[in-house]
Amino acid sequence: MALLSEDMKQMVERQRLGFVATTCPDGSPNLSPKGTLRVLDDEHLVFADLRSPGTIRNLQQNSIVEVNVVDPFVRKGYRFKGEARLLERGEEFDALVAFYSGLGLSDAPRKIQTVVIIRVDQARPLISPAYESGVDEASIRERWTRYYFDEAMR
Repeated sequence: MALLSEDMKQMVERQRLGFVATTCPDGSPNLSPKGTLRVLDDEHLVFADLRSPGTIRNLQQNSIVEVNVVDPFVRKGYRFKGEARLLERGEEFDALVAFYSGLGLSDAPRKIQTVVIIRVDQARPLISPAYESGVDEASIRERWTRYYFDEAMR
């Protein structure tokens, strides 16, 4: 059974940025943006470690992870919880490095230290409280597009 719906997959592919939460050895949280986050299949997400020593160190000690992907214009997204598996060499690692090379990360073989595969155990929507007032998605998109555009013009 597919855990990741088509909408979830499209959100991950469209946003191409996920925030990965891990736990530090002292129990404190660590949150790190991952621009290489992609859908691997119906039950797995994947990201490449380009420069994430803290995230990788945390996952080596505690493989439980949460990934949040949110469209900032519509204030909706998904939270994915699961367990990470780290790949540093081997056929599967090589295939995923080639996958990233094919996505335009031309120096992937040199840059990628580790590939992290996340088996998604839970996937839930993230929705802004702004929708509770009955505002529709088009209005929220317009508001935040205008906000970001106006901010960029300053």
